[in-house]
Amino acid sequence: MAADCTPADVFALLDDEYARSLLAATSHEPMTATALSDQCEMSLSTVYRRLEELEACGLVSAELTPDSDGDHTNVYEAQLDELRVELDDGGFDVRLKTTSATQRFADAFTDLWEGL
Repeated sequence: MAADCTPADVFALLDDEYARSLLAATSHEPMTATALSDQCEMSLSTVYRRLEELEACGLVSAELTPDSDGDHTNVYEAQLDELRVELDDGGFDVRLKTTSATQRFADAFTDLWEGL
């Protein structure tokens, strides 16, 4: 989770049906904003607004990729694998667990090492 993103920010995003739809769609495969707009049946401006909020909290990532016509576009992918919320001393602690390609490689290496 991004350092400047509060638990309240995360809760608000997960309470928003549009943000949840975008997270669910991008958890299957990386998608452009246009594809998300079509699949999730929401306006492109709503998609961009929610993606910006999700990205600010580290729940999605954007990668600039070339188009077939030579332009570039962002492709969005969910980064949320697990969200852990703990209540401790009257405050919430929110931890985001992501699995990136680097993390999967590190896990595979650890499994290999421990298997020796």
